Amino acid sequence: MPTATPSAPSPAMIDAATRHVRLDIRDPAFYRDPLPTYAALHAACPAFYWEEPGQWFFTGYDQVNALLRDRRFGRQILHVATRAELGMPDPKPHLADFDRLEHHSLLELEPPAHTRLRTLVNRAFVSRHVEALRPEIAALCHRLIDGFEKDGRVELLKTYAEIVPVTVIARMLGVPLDMAPSLLDWSHRMVKMYVFNPSEETEHDANRASADFDAYLRSIIAWKRDNPADDLLTHMITSEKDGERLTDDELVSTAVLLLNAGHEATVHQLGNAVATILQTGADPATLFAEDTTTERTVEECMRYAAPLHIFQRHALSDIALEEGITLKKGDRIGLMLAGANVDPRRFSDPSTFRPDRNEGPHLSFGAGIHFCIGAPLARLELKLSLPILFERLPTLRLAETPVVKDSYHFHGLERLDLTWG
Repeated sequence: MPTATPSAPSPAMIDAATRHVRLDIRDPAFYRDPLPTYAALHAACPAFYWEEPGQWFFTGYDQVNALLRDRRFGRQILHVATRAELGMPDPKPHLADFDRLEHHSLLELEPPAHTRLRTLVNRAFVSRHVEALRPEIAALCHRLIDGFEKDGRVELLKTYAEIVPVTVIARMLGVPLDMAPSLLDWSHRMVKMYVFNPSEETEHDANRASADFDAYLRSIIAWKRDNPADDLLTHMITSEKDGERLTDDELVSTAVLLLNAGHEATVHQLGNAVATILQTGADPATLFAEDTTTERTVEECMRYAAPLHIFQRHALSDIALEEGITLKKGDRIGLMLAGANVDPRRFSDPSTFRPDRNEGPHLSFGAGIHFCIGAPLARLELKLSLPILFERLPTLRLAETPVVKDSYHFHGLERLDLTWG
């Protein structure tokens, strides 16, 4: 986890004149603490050409915020161009099952397909429906802590941070809770595909997980058609828009996305937040004294120690940006959400964790039409699980120094060992 005020030098080699940057994503000095590198980039070239992945990246808050909303860019490209036109390689046969889930994913679609699908799903995630989950989430948090409080020591990710969000999203969808271990396993194996240059072994494993996830959800969907219930899967099966319903492929892809995104980032964020609070010596009694301080603490945790650092976009046409950057149709750009969150032009003393900060929104949930649909749910889970944890275990402290995963795209911990008493 980053320290309160990073002082280590950045491992990036930055040529400010050409705006070219060399940076090894696997360098522990970078992925364990990216804040010094973000500070160096903000000082030299907030828009830069990262040589290793071979594309332009943006770290400025205003840049990233605008590009997330810029309809000249999209999450997909093959709806406006062919692979041959773009010089893209053919799909890899050993990723057929993974690619099929991605093809219909809400996260990857553009209007009008995105609009149709999001409209059918969005109702379940509006604030009033999410707020109704408050008693159930709080009870779950207390029940989990009951299970390990007497031990005086716990690895928090497996026993708390993972279980809270996966239980909540499984209940919302109507998936049996005893499947949670399988859901977590499939999800963890699939999201390894979203880092830079996954290995072929990772690709094969992600494809197997995708196939198993797909088969299981199709069986659940078939059962729910004959046994409808008050849950999100039933709602998606029965809902219509303009006389159309979701296909089975769309249902499965949407359920996979909600299950993966509905817990993966929250697990990292919860672990990052607890580690940040303990490492910086902040007083939990003050942080969570009442609703306003709790809300600001949660937002600052998401700004300072974001779980997702990069979001990609394709240029849907040839584009000339104000920064003097020219892009060809199909070029990808990287939007560094976590870098934007520590832009000194937007946030004062940005590399310091200040839980009373009130300087406007961060970009950890993205922006524009792909703004995180589950943001109200993630915020509620954090606003309940963090105060309850520190209230129940007021002497909580780190048992070991947390180790950040070698997975830069997602910023999270390998494990979080805590002790108290």
